[in-house]
Amino acid sequence: MKIPKKIVVIAPHPDDEVLGVGGTISKYSDLGVEVSVLIVSGHLPPLYNQKDFDITKKEAIKAFQIMNVKHWEFLQIPATTVHNVSIAELNSKINNFVKTHNPEWVFIPFPDRHIDHRTIFDSSMVACRPNRINAPNVVLAYETLSETHWNAPGIEPSFIPDLFVNTSNYMEQKQQALESYVSQINNNHSRSVEACTALAKFRGSQNGCEYAEAFKVIRIII
Repeated sequence: MKIPKKIVVIAPHPDDEVLGVGGTISKYSDLGVEVSVLIVSGHLPPLYNQKDFDITKKEAIKAFQIMNVKHWEFLQIPATTVHNVSIAELNSKINNFVKTHNPEWVFIPFPDRHIDHRTIFDSSMVACRPNRINAPNVVLAYETLSETHWNAPGIEPSFIPDLFVNTSNYMEQKQQALESYVSQINNNHSRSVEACTALAKFRGSQNGCEYAEAFKVIRIII
């Protein structure tokens, strides 16, 4: 596929963008692609303290800088309450970000176990509809450790990837970006650097390379 000029990554929470797309972000940023990241939700009241969000926001910005992300925005919707936001409002917020940055490629979360992921997937699909001018011609869903594979196979959607990005030369950047999220990966084995590296190693082994990230194709127009 032709290298895009702009990419947008839509992440439900801080660190999802690194877990699912960190190597790909680093790779395409290194190729001169303008990458923009939208963080929809975060650790905010009522379930968390404001300081928890402030910490993860600082960690996210550090990760963005490591991966050479050019633009980012935090919608600051409290985690696990995204579904309580009106559909029209959430669709509008995500759509505005996509329209503002006008990407050729968009990466969105797979609709997995986490209710925020499922809700944001639906709104992201609306934002990426092909019936508007300058709609993205590549839309891919990414996997998120500790959520995507905690499903009931055969009952819920299963993540069966059909597109892989060779990230062998960018695992160090991905690992460094993930390490920025001290508050998220500390004692969290399912989101640890080791688990993330193991998944990338497995995806690479499926495709004849050392490390890779996997995606489910929603749309590719060439």
